[in-house]
Amino acid sequence: MTNKKIILASQSPRRRDLLKAAGLSFEIRANPVDEENYPATLTVDEVAEFLAVQKAGAIRDTLKPDEVAIGADSVVILDDRIYGKPVDHAEAVAILQALSGRMHRVITGVCLLSLEKAVSFSAESKVYFHRLSDEEIEYYITRFQPFDKAGAYAIQEWIGICKIARIEGTYTNIMGLPVDRVVEELGKF
Repeated sequence: MTNKKIILASQSPRRRDLLKAAGLSFEIRANPVDEENYPATLTVDEVAEFLAVQKAGAIRDTLKPDEVAIGADSVVILDDRIYGKPVDHAEAVAILQALSGRMHRVITGVCLLSLEKAVSFSAESKVYFHRLSDEEIEYYITRFQPFDKAGAYAIQEWIGICKIARIEGTYTNIMGLPVDRVVEELGKF
């Protein structure tokens, strides 16, 4: 796919697992980026790609000539509003109540960065939730602790298996990395 060594600029266990499942060898090298800090002039559709560029750029000074960094960020969007990682139980409840019975979008931005060039893009998937009862929301939050997940859920957990009616777009994008597009872009890189 690429003659460069891949560096994942993310601590996300889901992104790590997806790259491993795709058969890619990589190293993790991440510097923290404030995911809540982006220009107010961006549309909600532009935020994930902006943050992905920031994440890849945060490790640019550590890159060697034979390396390419992958930075990524995902946002959950409902009614033109971004739903990030819940700060506590009450916010997780409120987010899942908002998503219940509705369609929302997951946009993942990706940046491939080397010392010579940068390529960034976004992928979008639509997720249609079944209606969630208060008991189901409580069960999910208590059992799965989704406090490190945008939109307060992970598609690969109980809520995705039992309470998602359908998706449009790729499953891996909803998990946090549009692997099909990443592999395609690495091939061109």
